Amino acid sequence: MIKVLNIVGARPNFMKIAPIYAEMKRRESEFLPLIVHTGQHYDEKMSDAFFNDLGMLKPDVYLGIGSASHAVQTAKIMLEFEPIVLKEKPDWVLVVGDVNSTIACALVCSKLGVKIAHVEAGLRSWDRDMPEEINRILTDSISDLLLTPSPDGNENLKKEGIPDEKVKLVGNVMIDSLFRNLEFAKKSNIREELGLIDKDYAAMTLHRPSNVDERETFEGLLDALSEISQKIPIIFPAHPRTASRIKEFGFSDRIANSNIKIVEPLGYLDFLNLMSNSKLVLTDSGGLQEETTALKIPCLTLRENTERPITIEMGTNVLVGTNPEKIKQEAFKILETEDFAKDAKNPPLWDGKTAERICDALIETS
Repeated sequence: MIKVLNIVGARPNFMKIAPIYAEMKRRESEFLPLIVHTGQHYDEKMSDAFFNDLGMLKPDVYLGIGSASHAVQTAKIMLEFEPIVLKEKPDWVLVVGDVNSTIACALVCSKLGVKIAHVEAGLRSWDRDMPEEINRILTDSISDLLLTPSPDGNENLKKEGIPDEKVKLVGNVMIDSLFRNLEFAKKSNIREELGLIDKDYAAMTLHRPSNVDERETFEGLLDALSEISQKIPIIFPAHPRTASRIKEFGFSDRIANSNIKIVEPLGYLDFLNLMSNSKLVLTDSGGLQEETTALKIPCLTLRENTERPITIEMGTNVLVGTNPEKIKQEAFKILETEDFAKDAKNPPLWDGKTAERICDALIETS
């Protein structure tokens, strides 16, 4: 039996770990899975709701790290996680994505000689100003098994000299969670509560420091979004970081005078219901680029680059950066084009069975 510590630290990690953990529990003669929550991101509304919505048990280990600078947070996770590894003696530690918990736990395991599996390996934005890009590169360089979501990940790792035998294309585990929970999400009343039944609307998320911490950039985005909202209402579940910047920069009145509706952060199922019924998604998130691709919903990515170029290749995602004119131009083009994403394709292995392939790869490599 293979003992695996599954690491979650930030909310996107939950959607990636949930189907893997469920598959390991289903194969109880092969796996003994434990969940370690570092507490890198934690508040009851946003973290507990995701555990409940995804049907995950409370974590077996909670480190309670909390917010801090990148260096302090990474160091604190390493200090708290090392005794857990020494106590549990896992066969594998499985890390996902690109947050500080990912690299911190991988570093601990690398020093202790414990095998590391990295889910979502090989993604590159080619922008080292992004902390996530550093985390991706470093985690991939020390992992023993690199589980890629799309062929571009394999190509990137090959160029970086990672041996082929360490790399396995398994597909996108986020899509496992998406397909598994679409029916459950239909039971959400969020659109009724917001008065959106039988109405066209756009859904938006915005949280990256480069977008919301710089007043001029944030103001330009809001100008473009306000104009778009005159053609279609925009529903904006505001991340706590973003909500605090709106108050700090005095943008509340500007938003109140637009057709942008700010709501509290939503649980996974509520947001899935909202997003899957929207006409357009505007985001600076990585995961939403993938989910909209799988659902063939037009997406505007409010970033200068993306580590998920396959979503652009498939025809649903448009990289618009933070230029207000380009954002408006592409949004209006989508709104004026009937069935904008009708010819979009799904990437290979985005079929809802990625967790099975991840577990198979762990068995084969053990």
